[in-house]
Amino acid sequence: MDSASEVRVGLIGYGFSGATFQAPLIASVPGLRLTRVCSSQGERVLRDFPDVEVVADPAELMASGEVDLVVVATANASHAPLARQALLAGKHVVVEKPFTITLDEGAELIALAEQRQLHLSVFHNRRWDSDFLTLRQTIEAGLLGPINMYEAHFDRYRPTVRGRWREQNLPGSGMLYDLGAHLIDQALVLFGNPDCVNCDIGVQRSTDSGSDAADDYFHLTMRYGARRVILHASSLVLQAGPRFTVHGDTGSFIKHGMDPQEAALMRGERPGAPGWGVEPESLHAQLSFVKGALTVTGKAQSLPGCYQEYYQRVFDAIAHGKSLPVTAREGLAVIKIIRMAMQSHAQQRSVAFE
Repeated sequence: MDSASEVRVGLIGYGFSGATFQAPLIASVPGLRLTRVCSSQGERVLRDFPDVEVVADPAELMASGEVDLVVVATANASHAPLARQALLAGKHVVVEKPFTITLDEGAELIALAEQRQLHLSVFHNRRWDSDFLTLRQTIEAGLLGPINMYEAHFDRYRPTVRGRWREQNLPGSGMLYDLGAHLIDQALVLFGNPDCVNCDIGVQRSTDSGSDAADDYFHLTMRYGARRVILHASSLVLQAGPRFTVHGDTGSFIKHGMDPQEAALMRGERPGAPGWGVEPESLHAQLSFVKGALTVTGKAQSLPGCYQEYYQRVFDAIAHGKSLPVTAREGLAVIKIIRMAMQSHAQQRSVAFE
């Protein structure tokens, strides 16, 4: 494509992900144009985006000549079949995380995309969280020295099991596939593949109906020689502790609070607004490090979060041949760790990375 080209986007699904993240972020990037949305909530779609065409059948969206890129924002179990269908229709594809449920599904999609010479990416947006961007730059600048202990939490207080597919005992549901995918991806970005994985997974909430709930707790340890990477999430944390606790040979980084972009999107704010992605000073990380004879302690001003960067780079990949922001192979690496974690819990042992 030449520099004047636009990329026309078809979005499948207008639930929480599609309406809160995908559609607004797509609309924020010059060169991307949302042309089709497949949803049963047509009135809601048209209220938000009056110029799009709403269709009821994913096949109709994929067959459209007005769609170059298909974004799959549906239940996790449908990611693989819909992405496969879109690739076979000759469309580039973005899949909401988690990429797939199984490794075989992901490997098949990667092979199909390569065969068809199509772009296939996974929406791991939390690489562009304010706190993670700040932590990553702190580590890459060498301020903490070699990392010995990295602990990341994604805790919430949601004591009631809601009737959403994410919280029911279904394939691909539960906290490990949902929040775990974010934490695992961030750890893989920083440290690569671990030596081994050990995981405890639990269901701590009960349902009024007596039906099975999905996992709502996990504690995952990834080992890298002497380094320990601990990833933790729970639905029963009323007063959350630090989001990140990271210690290295020469420094420490301790951070409370969550990136503000999700809450802003839910309020109807959009990228480009004044102060977008900027955390309040009260949430800036506590940073301490030793430099020669000096010990420095203070607040590290957070870098602004920028979820829109993901779709900007998707556009640049399709229109200008640049690299994707997240490759499908990176998305599949997350699924590998999830499957290893499930094996570790089931067998009550550490599982080596092969």
